[in-house]
This record gives sequence, C-alpha cells and structure tokens, in this order.
Amino acid sequence: MANNTVVTHLLKQLCLHEMRLNWENLAQQAEECHWTYAQFLTTLCECEITGKQQRRIQRNLFDAKLPIGKSLDTFDFMKALSINAAQISALAENIQWVSKAHNLLLFGPSGVGKTHLAAAIGRRLIEHGMRVLFTKTTTLVAKMQAANKEHKLADFIEKLAKFQLLILDDIGYVKKTEAETNVLFELIADRYESGSLLVTSNQPFDQWDAIFPNNSMAVAAIDRLIHHATIININEVSFRRASKIQEIAK
Repeated sequence: MANNTVVTHLLKQLCLHEMRLNWENLAQQAEECHWTYAQFLTTLCECEITGKQQRRIQRNLFDAKLPIGKSLDTFDFMKALSINAAQISALAENIQWVSKAHNLLLFGPSGVGKTHLAAAIGRRLIEHGMRVLFTKTTTLVAKMQAANKEHKLADFIEKLAKFQLLILDDIGYVKKTEAETNVLFELIADRYESGSLLVTSNQPFDQWDAIFPNNSMAVAAIDRLIHHATIININEVSFRRASKIQEIAK
C-alpha cells in the first residue's frame, strides 16, 4: 500500500492526471494478461495522451462559445436539398483548409441554417484539435470599437490570432458607420493568409456596400476574403417560415 501511495503521489507531482487515476487498474490488468513492461508503459502513456486530448477539447469547446445544440447530427439536410451534405462534412472533417488559413463563406437568406452549419463545422474542427471562436459579428465589432477607443485594438486582434478559425456570424447586420467598418476591415486584413474566417451573411457581395460605406474598402475586404475561400450559396426558403406555414395549414 505504501508503494502504491508513493507512485500515486509521484504521478500527481508530475501532473500525470490520467496515469494517477488509472495506473493501479492497469497494473492489475497487466498482471492478469502477462503484459511486458513495455506494453504496460505504452498503455499508461496512451491513457495519459487520450485524457489530455479530451481535456483540451473540452477547454476549447468552452472557449469557442458555440451556440448550444448546433451539430451536424442535429442538422436536417433533407430540408435543405441545395446544401451538399458531403461537402459540409468534408469541410468539418478536414482541417487542412484551416491549417492553410483559407476561408469559408456561407450565403443565404435568414433562417436557412447558416448559423447552425457554421457552429457545427466549428464544433467538429475543435474535436480535431483546432481552436475556434464563434461570435456574432456585431458583438465582436462592438468589442473592437471599445478596444480601439482605448488604443488597444492591435492587442485585441492579437488575442484573436490564437484562434485558428474565427466564425463571424451575420456579418450583414453590422451598421454602415465608419467606426464599425474600419475595425471590421482591420480584422479581415489582419487574418488574411494568417488565420481562417468562416463568415455567414444574408447579403451577397454585390450588396456589401450596406456594410462598408467606402466602396474601395468593400472591394478590398471582399478581395481578401475570397482569395483562398470556399463559397457556399444556400438557396432555400426560411425553415422557420416554412414551419410556420405548415402550422397555419394544419
């Protein structure tokens, strides 16, 4: 018992949490199955690595601020036939586009599942080890404006750089004011070829003068976003509207 206590204490000192919790059970299993020392040590290390990965994923999910309940499993692709389910799944499962700082742009009217898909893709990428932040664009812009007034915008944007994927939801709701669009452009310019953006919008590019009052800024922002980007247009009727119509019809 004394030896067991010492081992547990040493593993705690080394911050080997999973080993500390599981080594005794694994030692018993090793004895019963006649494992070699190498097999026992390998299993212990695998246990520790798996535990660390799971804790990291849970921290990253917490930091991501994803909307609750939005996953690929809960998205009804049968109600959105214009969406290529295989393409969405590929984007969610393949981290290469994020690793290369490419962008993903989802366009479509309100209520067709853009936010759901963005959050679902973000969630799956976190499970594959990516760091993701989900935010309403208007909320983020307000925070950037506040930082800018305190001359801390560069520091704020630098903190966002720790997230490999930044999800800007509903970019079309940003007000057409110079203060808001300037900080938004600063963010887009900073992320160009250095960090991925996933943008949802109910306004196509030809209506982005409603977001950027300066036409040159609008062109520059769009140019940076689409240079390395996958663009998906969702041509559906609002799910919420369709559901309401069905209720009325009953």
